[in-house]
Amino acid sequence: METAEAFAPAHITGFFQICNHTADLLHKGSIGAGVSIECGVRTKVSIKKKSEESLAIRINGRKTSHAQVSEILAKDLLSRYTAPVAVRINHTSSVPIGAGFGSSGAGALSLTLALNKALNLNLGRIEAAQAAHKAEIYCNTGLGTVIAETFGGLELRVKPGAPGIGKIQQIPVTEDYVVACFSFGRLSTKKALANSTLRRRINNSTQKLVDGLAEEPTLHNFLTFSREFAEQTGLITGRLRKLLRETDKEGFVCSIPIFGDGVFSIVKPESLPTLIKTFQEYGPAAQIFVSKIDFKGARLL
Repeated sequence: METAEAFAPAHITGFFQICNHTADLLHKGSIGAGVSIECGVRTKVSIKKKSEESLAIRINGRKTSHAQVSEILAKDLLSRYTAPVAVRINHTSSVPIGAGFGSSGAGALSLTLALNKALNLNLGRIEAAQAAHKAEIYCNTGLGTVIAETFGGLELRVKPGAPGIGKIQQIPVTEDYVVACFSFGRLSTKKALANSTLRRRINNSTQKLVDGLAEEPTLHNFLTFSREFAEQTGLITGRLRKLLRETDKEGFVCSIPIFGDGVFSIVKPESLPTLIKTFQEYGPAAQIFVSKIDFKGARLL
């Protein structure tokens, strides 16, 4: 039996523009900005030669038949292998799933790195990441998450596409900053991307934000522009508005993870207790988490 394990950071998108005016999945994607965090998805795979091929996927210990991205990606990579095998995939996520933290992209990216290793496919890191990008685009679960999580950091995506095709610009931020998040729960990326009215609002709001951040790539501008995007696109729900009013009063620049029913900010450790206290007035500790920024990107373990 061959085994391999990989990790991909979770990712919070602050603002983005949909770029899908091509049939080529490698060139589809988004421009925009976001931050990768040290919380994320660990994926362990085990491969055993069998007379018939089989595939089993678990997420946080539970067997599932609804991991569409992982299933498509696994079948793609297995088609490059010469013998039938039994594949066991175990995803472990340290962020809420489907709540705007890029868990789908992180799962796909960590899976492709682990399967590439276990199957000895000898794909380069970028080629492996491209397979993950194509699976996410095909399933409508993300656009620019995979390229962001491949490289990590606080990034501005200035050209759409998969790793090796799209281009990112790193926004300077020191390692002592932490990302504080409050999550009310899930929102469907697939449904959001299928909403034509929302898509128009998104694409009408973004280019000036990308240009502005490229001209002055600072953490403050990232947070400010992310909030502006959330306001302009109408993605702030009533309960998020109440929480944001309180964080505004405390002097924090907060926005929402796209697409997620929550609030986030990036702060110095000394400011964290005040922000967490404000979060705690709106929900239990289970809805709050804090992470450092991940500067390494996806990697084998």
